[in-house]
Amino acid sequence: MDSDEQAASALTEAVVASFAGAADARTREVLEAVVRHAHALVRELRLTREEWRQAVDHLTAVGQACDDTRQECVLLSDVLGISSLVEAVNGEPEGTAGTVLGPFHLTDSPVRALGDSIDLVGTGTPCVVTGRVTGPDGAPVSGASVDVWQCDEHGFYDVQQPEVQPTGNGRGLFTADAEGRFRFRTVVPSPYPIPTDGPVGRLLNASRRHPYRPAHIHLIAAAPGFRTLTTHLFVADSPYLDSDAVFAVKPALVVDFAEIDDPEQAARHGVTAPFRHADFDVRLVLDDPGEGSE
Repeated sequence: MDSDEQAASALTEAVVASFAGAADARTREVLEAVVRHAHALVRELRLTREEWRQAVDHLTAVGQACDDTRQECVLLSDVLGISSLVEAVNGEPEGTAGTVLGPFHLTDSPVRALGDSIDLVGTGTPCVVTGRVTGPDGAPVSGASVDVWQCDEHGFYDVQQPEVQPTGNGRGLFTADAEGRFRFRTVVPSPYPIPTDGPVGRLLNASRRHPYRPAHIHLIAAAPGFRTLTTHLFVADSPYLDSDAVFAVKPALVVDFAEIDDPEQAARHGVTAPFRHADFDVRLVLDDPGEGSE
């Protein structure tokens, strides 16, 4: 090892040692690992001063792009696959697969009654979503909360078009019945590009990656005693299922939005025929009260 390598190694160890007094063991472990990996990356790439300045400028721009209706930091995590990787390493095989939160869960979903519509605009292909929340043993989770949000048929969320869509369009907070069942009316969502007018978009352009996500509905299911689940329902016939810009598609979450041309069924659901119907059961896992403790 030459003198430059020795100095670099000594620097890394000095920074790692600086966290020895951290009050929380997990905080110390994370910071030490981040430093070791980041320093190793700099040495591996022989990062230049200009490249590091560009990296700092990019991260600064990502933070500056965040506001009350936009979360560019989440978007960066998503397009780098980090959000999906966090879900993967925390996955529970006995429960429904989790996926990314995404950058558009920025406002509270309005409380709605079972069967209500989350479509406040009245356009697009009518759709009915039904499902059931259970525990790992298949028993129903009575009173589970089911928070859903989605884009409209043109691929935009309400927070992206405040002058076009009423606040709360495409969003709803439902409470499952005694059998764990939930249902709501909506429209079939569309594939859409993630925002590309900011620093994350410039990253995608530089790497010649497309920005599109397949059509999907977001869902968060929660109940006391169970781990909160964040997941998606992906429309089975949607484009981009094999190239989601944020790497969130999992086979078990691809759901058939079947077309039904039956006026009687449509009337029972409060929609017009033909309509699409998706059925998606959610299995929660028991919460670990000791998780996060030392």
